[in-house]
Amino acid sequence: MIKVTAAIFVHDGMLLIAKRKSTARLPNLWELPGGKIEPHETPEECLKRELKEEFDIDVTVEEYLGSNVHTYDFGTIDLMAFRTSWNTGDFKLLDHEEIRWVFTHELDQFDFAPADTAFIEELKNGGIEI
Repeated sequence: MIKVTAAIFVHDGMLLIAKRKSTARLPNLWELPGGKIEPHETPEECLKRELKEEFDIDVTVEEYLGSNVHTYDFGTIDLMAFRTSWNTGDFKLLDHEEIRWVFTHELDQFDFAPADTAFIEELKNGGIEI
């Protein structure tokens, strides 16, 4: 099983989402930013590293919000979500096509990676508070 982290960033009542590159696995789908946990890392360390690599930002990983297991044709992932706050750095698109800050009522306008959809539904129905 592939262990993966996801950041739930909230700012002014909006959520940060990121669009995968057209050349990436799961091309052009939107996702909660994050990435794969390396063997020597905790999930929190992974999230800090991935967000630095992908956006050149420094973050604080706050609250664990749950996990979702999803099987793709390339393997099964365990996606762990964390409430995360942005400390320093200006967002740079180093590994994504686009980022957006959106309200939860706008989430239906985007096609999300299947592993992320359980968290997106929780955000939309208030199971995860913004």
